[in-house]
Amino acid sequence: MAFSGFEGFEKRLEFHFLNDDPNPTINHQLGLRKLEFESIQQILQAVQCTVVSAVGNSYFDAYVLSESSLFVYPTKIIIKTCGTTQLLKSIIPLIYFSNNHLNLTLSSVSYTRGSFIFPNSQPFPHSSFNEEVSYLENTIPSNLCYKKASIMPSKSSSHSWHVFTATQNPHHDHDHIPYELPYTMEICMTELDPVLAGKFFRKPGDEKSGHSAGKEMTELTGINKINKEAFICDFAFDPCGYSMNGMDGGLYSTIHVTPEDGYSYASFECVGSVNNDDDDAIVHVLRKVVQIFRPGTMSVSITTCSEYNNEVWRKVASALEPLGLKCRSCAMDQFPALGSVVFQTFTPLRRKNASK
Repeated sequence: MAFSGFEGFEKRLEFHFLNDDPNPTINHQLGLRKLEFESIQQILQAVQCTVVSAVGNSYFDAYVLSESSLFVYPTKIIIKTCGTTQLLKSIIPLIYFSNNHLNLTLSSVSYTRGSFIFPNSQPFPHSSFNEEVSYLENTIPSNLCYKKASIMPSKSSSHSWHVFTATQNPHHDHDHIPYELPYTMEICMTELDPVLAGKFFRKPGDEKSGHSAGKEMTELTGINKINKEAFICDFAFDPCGYSMNGMDGGLYSTIHVTPEDGYSYASFECVGSVNNDDDDAIVHVLRKVVQIFRPGTMSVSITTCSEYNNEVWRKVASALEPLGLKCRSCAMDQFPALGSVVFQTFTPLRRKNASK
């Protein structure tokens, strides 16, 4: 029987909803944030994970899960889970609660993930991308009729990007503020530097709480310096592993670490807006993340509007090359409801000669 460790690569679902009420009350304005905690627990029970901690601000609520994270906005939910969770099984209960309890209608859904380290350990409906797409198409409402599924390749056999989107309106912009050009950046890293990964192990006999130990890891590793303005909710697992959610106004960030040697993995995800004064922020984030983990292989997926996609790959590559990471592949594609996705992979410069 093949060896199987903990699966670090996450599955990610993003849902957008519409409120058709022309005169929304305060409760309607809160939208999905009015979901009762018991309903959230039932959704996560279907996925096979639980809430570890939760915080909120005036924009959204953020939950650290036993396997990754959940973010709840008034009309948007993002669920990201790792391990052998069955993320797609969240769709039916989430639609039920949002529709029957909150009168919200699902308008679009997107599903993304990298390439599993241990694909044979994944349960139904995640044993293959074809199975996932089939399950999605049979589960989502029929009004989401504009669909696309694609695997964005790379030169690395361990990193490819799987994307499925469905929407009722391919031009729906999710009520973005007109002067903002929003983006989502998802970073997946494998073969972490062993010394740096070692900082995410708890000491033998450590009796600290997961929250207290998580705070120590956040400060020890410099994660708190990625965005100094963010409020961080962090948690350290026993004997190893780490998760954090960051909140900066209406923007979230999240990190998850599986540090075990042989299948070490870390992810970083954030959202932001693309404008002239944000260029340095993207570069700063990329460089800080690389310095914290020093991965052997790294992929960066950025989802944004099509007007910006031609600049993305150059910006990412120029930020990482001074750190000794070479862009090995770059793929671009367009998706309804998402916009443009740019997917790049990087490995250290020294690997070029080693692979010959």
